[in-house]
Amino acid sequence: MRITETAVRDAYRIEPEPIPDHRGTFREGLRHSALLAATGHDFRVRQVNFTVSGRNVLRGIHGTTVPPGQGKIVTCVRGAALTVLVDLRVGSPTFGHHDSLRQDAGSGTAVYLPDGLGLGYVALTDDTCMNYLCTEEYVHGTIVDVDALDPELALPWGLTEPPVRSARDAAAPSLAAAAAAGLLPTYEECLRAYPKAPAPRG
Repeated sequence: MRITETAVRDAYRIEPEPIPDHRGTFREGLRHSALLAATGHDFRVRQVNFTVSGRNVLRGIHGTTVPPGQGKIVTCVRGAALTVLVDLRVGSPTFGHHDSLRQDAGSGTAVYLPDGLGLGYVALTDDTCMNYLCTEEYVHGTIVDVDALDPELALPWGLTEPPVRSARDAAAPSLAAAAAAGLLPTYEECLRAYPKAPAPRG
């Protein structure tokens, strides 16, 4: 697999290499040692989530407070989505920066986001299913919401019609308002929270 950093610091794109034969294909979706070597983070799964969305459903931008934090690896396992990541860490060199990628079931391309980064996506097909591998279990009240249509962020959704959103997402504050209200984690908090590999024994 290829693991490459995105335009958002500490976020990585994971592109598996399919191995085809007469039955179909095989691919590795995640190899712990390869992700550790690329990121320096000891990714451990403590919760698995799925979302299913109709075409033109826009979810996000969602992050998590630190603590507890919640790193994620997100993959599209059915359908297709345009995924956007945003740096929500106040004081980060890439605070407010974003990157985007198309994810679909055929490619298996995943994105890794550690604590402090936000994610949203718009479903490009009906019955789009996204899979989340999470480093922490969900804790009520710790989700950070930022308006995916914040004009200052100007995220590249490519919408041709108004998206379908939850009432909560539609009411989310802009990035600037969320920062002013103290809702966002700091870069320093997130760096301290990132999981490090255990020291070798002996």
